[in-house]
Amino acid sequence: MFGMIDFAVIGGGIAGVSAAAALAEMGSVTLFETEPMLGYHASGRSAAMFLQTYGNAPVRALNAASAAIHRVADVLSPRGLLVVAGAGDESLVAASHNSLGAAPITVAEAVALWPILDTAVCNRAAYLEEVFDLDTDRLLQYFLRTARGNGAEIRSRCEVTSLRRIARGWEITAGTETFTARSIVNAAGAWADRIASMAGIASPGICPYRRSMARLPAPGGLDVTGWPFVDEVSERWYAKPDAGAWLVSPAEEDPASAHDAWADDMVIAEGLARYEAFVTEPVTRVETTWAGLRSFAPDRALVIGPDPADPTFLWCAGQGGYGFQTAPAASRLLADLADGRPAELTPDVVQALSPSRFRS
Repeated sequence: MFGMIDFAVIGGGIAGVSAAAALAEMGSVTLFETEPMLGYHASGRSAAMFLQTYGNAPVRALNAASAAIHRVADVLSPRGLLVVAGAGDESLVAASHNSLGAAPITVAEAVALWPILDTAVCNRAAYLEEVFDLDTDRLLQYFLRTARGNGAEIRSRCEVTSLRRIARGWEITAGTETFTARSIVNAAGAWADRIASMAGIASPGICPYRRSMARLPAPGGLDVTGWPFVDEVSERWYAKPDAGAWLVSPAEEDPASAHDAWADDMVIAEGLARYEAFVTEPVTRVETTWAGLRSFAPDRALVIGPDPADPTFLWCAGQGGYGFQTAPAASRLLADLADGRPAELTPDVVQALSPSRFRS
């Protein structure tokens, strides 16, 4: 038996590592990760972007509050977002302007940004310049250095197999050892519901959804470095440059159980066919494919803070597709709530992210 831990963080993705960094300023932290490395599941399979207008209102508030740390961590580089639409989807371009802030441009201007766009298919386009690539590994390492610098202990290959409420907090079985902690932080991503059930805590119903990606050679051997992130307006595919290659996602959202996800060949093929309909360069080869699980609460906002049934059980879950871009503000909010100090975010945003919103 080890000494009492102040915060036992379960999950070693961006949610758990950023939470450990913020909480380690307040007390002792041990992070438990099942896999041999951090960021193995959803965090390691993200084609992360920073788009401040992406997500619903509470997510956007987290985005805005995270921007300063992203710049301090030096994880952003300019990319831009091009939205393209075919016949019948013209009205959705206006909707993308209203929701994302992407301004309508001509098809000729779109081709100047993305030269393989098929003008016989695309008849509307929009563009948003203030969109950035987000270096996911760099941000993960930034928080990891902060966590370790504040004394946090990181335990990989250390699966939590049981949680038991005791008088002083929680008894945790992880690997072959037993630990005690004053508070649990559920940052387990796709496994968040499972951790809550293990602790006897009711979950809001966080559901994992599969999202796949295919890596292709640069289309036509062209230099893709300056190409924008390209999004089909009805979100049937998206694409972006990646270290000289070209990533295309079918943008599927298929409910899944928590597991080590992999790409479905048929889903990839169907997505690539939808993508090919918009371009002049055919897909000649797929270098590799992968998939990750994006986990959402029913209302698509993150779940951050103490559980109303037991304030020693803290949620840092439901990141969906927003985990990296919201991590700085989400982890800071978690620490504010754990410490009982006023949050930097407004009360309405704090409530919109609180686990209590799911309890009558």
